[in-house]
Amino acid sequence: MSLSDVTTRIAAAEARAGRAPGSAQLIAVSKVQPEDRVTAVLDAGHRLFGENRVQEAEERWTPLRDRYDGVVLHLIGPLQTNKVKKAFDLFDAIQTVDRDKLARKIADEAQARGACPSLFVQVNTGEEPQKAGVPPLEADAFLETCRDEYGLQIAGLMCIPPAEEAPSPHFALLRKIAERNGIAGLSMGMSADFEDAISLGATHVRVGSGVFGERDYG
Repeated sequence: MSLSDVTTRIAAAEARAGRAPGSAQLIAVSKVQPEDRVTAVLDAGHRLFGENRVQEAEERWTPLRDRYDGVVLHLIGPLQTNKVKKAFDLFDAIQTVDRDKLARKIADEAQARGACPSLFVQVNTGEEPQKAGVPPLEADAFLETCRDEYGLQIAGLMCIPPAEEAPSPHFALLRKIAERNGIAGLSMGMSADFEDAISLGATHVRVGSGVFGERDYG
């Protein structure tokens, strides 16, 4: 696949689902990708990217933002509380709000700055012990705490389904949690399943290898 292939497939999936064109945004997941692949996607006009780590994002995007206008960055990896200030400096959205201590730290920083990135709560739909995210049965209470106790505006929910399970039930569960909490954003779906996610209401799909090619971890 390539950027054009992915955007074509997103448009087709939107049409099949009876959704408006552009209602599902593509987050190009640039983590670990070499710079030449990232700049090729930038040169093609794409501006919405996802990174997993604060430090890697700072090193990559500080110079690239000087060269390319309009870049929008989403943090899609775990956020340590001691990196919250730096995350506010770098990211337009934080998709991995998943615990009280982090929510409190974000609220304090938002109050100090008078501004806050767009926030998504990560839900561990598969209840996997090794994976970050709020358990589904605790999501409503956590969202209420974020909103009522900390004054945070939650723009969306995010999930990463278990790799060995069909993703659609997890997407449907995330949508159900979002609907009953009045949340519009749904970040779900990756290279192998973003079309299914769009059919179930995804507003953001996170595609890495489909856009850039397979990652080289060597």
